[in-house]
Amino acid sequence: MLELVRPQVGMYEAWSEAHEEWGPGPHEDGFGITENDDLGNEDDFRIWVGRLNARPGALWWVVEDGRVLGGIALRAPGDASVQRFGHVGYGIRPSARGRGVATWALGQVLAHASRVGIDPVLVVCRDDNAPSIATLEHYDATLLSTELRGGVELRRYGISKSHRRPGER
Repeated sequence: MLELVRPQVGMYEAWSEAHEEWGPGPHEDGFGITENDDLGNEDDFRIWVGRLNARPGALWWVVEDGRVLGGIALRAPGDASVQRFGHVGYGIRPSARGRGVATWALGQVLAHASRVGIDPVLVVCRDDNAPSIATLEHYDATLLSTELRGGVELRRYGISKSHRRPGER
């Protein structure tokens, strides 16, 4: 059964397994890793988890049977990075992709966004990321713009409360 779990130090081994599957680098969208984060040992991990939980907004790990499958973040409306990255960022480890995990997680976070008054929810993804585009279109996301940033074509979507599927807030 899938669940969203706030980052916690006790999940070091499960998180490390997911992180290893992605390989080195801060490319794991939704985990909140930056190029300045050193996660080489459990002490570094403990410090990093503390910083994650102190940030504005919310971040969750997508967990199934004790395994970390990915992460999803909801940035606070006043966060300066919303204009660049959107309100939501998510990533699913390669071995868990294609099962609807991102679609489920995004639905949970859209419901949370509604409860805290974020409408519309902005999401940015690469133009070549067909699975993410399909996930966003599942929630009737509206393509707002495209832009070239750092040689990468990006799509900016909005998901308004009025366009979410029945049963979702």
